[in-house]
Amino acid sequence: MKDLFHIARREPLDWWKKILVRIGAVLVALLICSVFLYAVTKMNPIEIYKAMFKGNFGSNRKVWILIRDTMTLLLFALALAPAFKMKFWNIGAEGQALIGGVITAGLMIALGNKLPTSVMLLIMFAASALGGALWGLIPAIFKAVWKTNETLFTLMMNYIALQITSYCVALWENPFGSNSVGVINQKTGGGWFPTVFGQSFGLNVIIVLALTVVMFFYLKKSKQGYEISVVGESENTARYSGISVKKVLIRTMLISGAICGIAGCIIVGGIDHTISTTTAGGRGFTAIIVAWMAGFNPFIMIPISVLLVFLNRGAAQVASTCGLNEYASDIVTAVILLCILASEFFLNYRILFGSGKKVEAAAVTAGPKAENLEAEKSEESNEAATDSREEV
Repeated sequence: MKDLFHIARREPLDWWKKILVRIGAVLVALLICSVFLYAVTKMNPIEIYKAMFKGNFGSNRKVWILIRDTMTLLLFALALAPAFKMKFWNIGAEGQALIGGVITAGLMIALGNKLPTSVMLLIMFAASALGGALWGLIPAIFKAVWKTNETLFTLMMNYIALQITSYCVALWENPFGSNSVGVINQKTGGGWFPTVFGQSFGLNVIIVLALTVVMFFYLKKSKQGYEISVVGESENTARYSGISVKKVLIRTMLISGAICGIAGCIIVGGIDHTISTTTAGGRGFTAIIVAWMAGFNPFIMIPISVLLVFLNRGAAQVASTCGLNEYASDIVTAVILLCILASEFFLNYRILFGSGKKVEAAAVTAGPKAENLEAEKSEESNEAATDSREEV
């Protein structure tokens, strides 16, 4: 039996077509979820969507929580963007954030009631960034020197950070025997972020948006951002152009880990005011999707973060309204993410139906264009390498 269809690489789509494909994926996901929820609850799908909207915009407090959670997820995505753009698969954002959170909690307990808020915040930010950076530096050195697998290494580092956090929780538990730290400095608010915009996490928004702008210019306009792109495209090209791959790798992971550490600081000092093994809350893994879907563009990460947080909170609201447990909302969220990720296939590939001459003709038609694109990419890469050599 001859092949009925073939998969061929698609020519690059216009930006608006990519947006339409992703919107279509979200609509398909919502349709699938509504069928699932209707089968379980017999609720009208329209009522389900109303519940999702109400879960995010039902009150002023819910809107601010949506903004807060979006900023937290966005910060994780900003941390991962430079590493993933360099094709260093940093799966250790959770561990790096936990280390930053543990350091922040320790400082709040030890110095929170002894230092002015401004001084305390500076120490917390610097210490948590340093802790996260060092936690990211370890796998970077092993990768640069001994070519270890960074995916497994950073993943294992998460488990070590998790055990360190468990030890600190047992050490600081309050009250004794509760197996939790409780709210740190609840009466005095020592080490807590100050209120901005009438919200205790208003400062979080300012910090994350500022880092978004900085990261955009760092990746798009700076020499170091250019080096990250070259290393990500081809390490051989980077070496040919005089770029030290080891130096770029270590420097980039220091930055990535430092921002993850700051994320832990923001969660502990600006949101939870406590530390636990669930402080990161899986955001380090969800942020991978955000960074990847945005093409590592910090500004595009903002709407994607909003979308994922909206869907997650909306699914939880639906599950609560329908009297379902938390696993129902997890199923809904998983279906939505799966559809969004699957849409990436149709952005890069197309399905050619038919067999024999039909498929061959389509391939021949697409061939010259694909070859031209590859030739243009090769020429651009060579020009970039030449320019870099001249600069060096």
